[in-house]
Amino acid sequence: MREFYINTAELKEKCKDFQVGDKVYLSGTVYTARDAAHKRIFELMESGSPLPFDINGAVIYYAGPTPTPDNLPIGSCGPTTSSRMDPYTPKLLDMGLVATIGKGGRSKETVEAIKRNGSVYLCAIGGAGALAAKSITECTVIAFHDLGCESIKKLELKDFPLIVGIDGLGNRIFER
Repeated sequence: MREFYINTAELKEKCKDFQVGDKVYLSGTVYTARDAAHKRIFELMESGSPLPFDINGAVIYYAGPTPTPDNLPIGSCGPTTSSRMDPYTPKLLDMGLVATIGKGGRSKETVEAIKRNGSVYLCAIGGAGALAAKSITECTVIAFHDLGCESIKKLELKDFPLIVGIDGLGNRIFER
């Protein structure tokens, strides 16, 4: 198993180097978005309104962090089941989304979109949200404040531990 320490700014060009099972320690900016936030993003797109962040070049982490304790940047921040976002993911990948982070398998349509766009699906360790939060240095709510833990947050990561779950060729860790 290979290891990569990489910044989100260089992720797009490095996606082609990843193979299923590689360890990726990700640093840089990612955005959280779950079901309700994805629905609102698509409502904004349909109405022609500006999006809360530029999809092109972005990374979305399927997470709904818990409330932030005193003196910490974030509460527990583990992944949610990625397949719930599959109705939205192919279009976002076609718009330039570089990677998604979550847990579990993905639909055939999402795998095809990952291949088509040379993107990557990265898996975070489920059940280890408090441990994952140790790699998050900053958290700012940027949209849909009324959704609480499901609001869109801008996170700054430092060596966030991930595994390549689906590589740019469509190979899947879940089929090994």
